[in-house]
Amino acid sequence: MNLLSSLRYLVALNEHRHFGRAALACHITQPALSNALRALEAEFNVVIVKRDRAYAGFTPEGERVLASAHLMLHEHAILQQSLKSDVNVPRGPLRIGAVPTAIPVAARFAAMLKSQYPGILPIVLSMSSSELENGLEDLSIDLALGYSERMGLNNTRLIAHAQYTEHYFLLRRASKPDPKGLQMGAPMTWATAGKLPLCLLTPEMHNRAIVNAAFITAGVSILPAIETNSILTMALSVVAGDVCSVLPGALVGAVRSYRELEALPLVSPDIRTPIGFMSHAQARPSRALEAALALANNDDWLRHAAAHSGLLVA
Repeated sequence: MNLLSSLRYLVALNEHRHFGRAALACHITQPALSNALRALEAEFNVVIVKRDRAYAGFTPEGERVLASAHLMLHEHAILQQSLKSDVNVPRGPLRIGAVPTAIPVAARFAAMLKSQYPGILPIVLSMSSSELENGLEDLSIDLALGYSERMGLNNTRLIAHAQYTEHYFLLRRASKPDPKGLQMGAPMTWATAGKLPLCLLTPEMHNRAIVNAAFITAGVSILPAIETNSILTMALSVVAGDVCSVLPGALVGAVRSYRELEALPLVSPDIRTPIGFMSHAQARPSRALEAALALANNDDWLRHAAAHSGLLVA
């Protein structure tokens, strides 16, 4: 039995929660995956997977094996990177998860990291806050860019690296297109914005909870005209229709080329949300992650992140 391969299959099953999809992700047949997992159970003499007509989860013993699988695969990947890397030339993949509203900043970070270290392969993934937390916990991602307060600065298993502060804007169609691109309008209160037809993120997204809380503080109850889990849909719905949207500045900056649009800073209340990178405090970092963390704490990068995170208000 190839132990590492079997552990990868186990992790894939945990990720996809389906035997067929896990096998497809591992580029093997479903019987081959099932046989490898049975061999793993025979190796440790425990039942790992609850079996029914479909995937039914892991046994308590299976959860322990899964936790060890994550750690062993993590250490294996670090060893591979170390053997392929020189001291100052890190190589290998780096999985960066980011909440959707921070994707523009994560993309810039990945591009700058790649420019400085060509041997690193940044993999940028759009993930919800809960997915980021789970990804850091099970070591399936190396670095997470998200809401620092949500992910818990008091969590001893995570290390936070402050990046920038999110500000919020109402995005709407401009009365007259500007050839120079997106226009900046006068501030608007959240109470006024709440009376407009809005396209907002779906309720399970943490950004939506922040937006809802702002409207409640402003004394308005909202009923969105459109809901989506796609930041691209939020922007394009404003371009194509008669709805407005509430976006953080990083996303406003990403649509600056749209001359049909106008962004208005939202005030009363003044909502500012800290965004930061998070990494696992107890897992040994790879060379690629060490390079990424050094960049994340570099003053030049932090100024760059602030400049492109939508700090467009005084």
